[in-house]
Amino acid sequence: MAAHLREAINQGEYLPGATLPKQEELASRYGVNIKTVRQAVNMLEAEGLVTPIRRRGTVVRERPPMRRLGTERYSKKKWKYGDKVAFIADREASGRPWQRTDQTQTVTLVEADSEVAEAYGIEQGSQVYERARTVRDAGRPTHTLASYYLPSIVEGTPLVDPTPGPAGRGGGFEVLTLQGYEPDHMSETIFARMPTPEEMESLELPAGEPVMILTRRTYTSNDVLIEFARGVHAASRFSWTYDFKLPE
Repeated sequence: MAAHLREAINQGEYLPGATLPKQEELASRYGVNIKTVRQAVNMLEAEGLVTPIRRRGTVVRERPPMRRLGTERYSKKKWKYGDKVAFIADREASGRPWQRTDQTQTVTLVEADSEVAEAYGIEQGSQVYERARTVRDAGRPTHTLASYYLPSIVEGTPLVDPTPGPAGRGGGFEVLTLQGYEPDHMSETIFARMPTPEEMESLELPAGEPVMILTRRTYTSNDVLIEFARGVHAASRFSWTYDFKLPE
């Protein structure tokens, strides 16, 4: 039964936002009892295909993922010679509008945890700037991202200004360039897990939806680390695209 309903959803018989037939109707259609219907629906919910909504029933989830570009989202022609920071590049590639208030942030001087300390090669507990952002699409949060910087690099720059939106025309990368630390290369690591209760609340996640965790390290041409970032992304709200030349 779950397989039949899954195929119907994937084939467009039940469109995003549509409500599945009532459980009694499904039980009659498939010749099973209500308990079996509930088990099948629970399977679809765990897969992220449907979500129960009070007074509406079982609703097919909206799944119009935003394209998250790979290397192209960091192209210098966007932030160094234009005004398109990474999240704006993703919006344009997805045909989505954006406004400055789509990104809000808080900037705090915090103690480096073990991961940040290891990345920078500093003592755990050393002070670093945390620039924590929440990014929204049409009012709905898509992801959070926290970047960590050494005070000696960003003190007094727009990167420690909590004003909503990017840190200037070209965002943080332009600010770092003006400080003499032009980004040259980076590494990204991505994995999936189930969200914490706090992440479910901040990203407004339905039950059963995982999150994609991204860590990013950005370096200058002489391998100086200038940003360490951690992002938490709602899995159903992004598709991840990477274009690259095959190495020899």
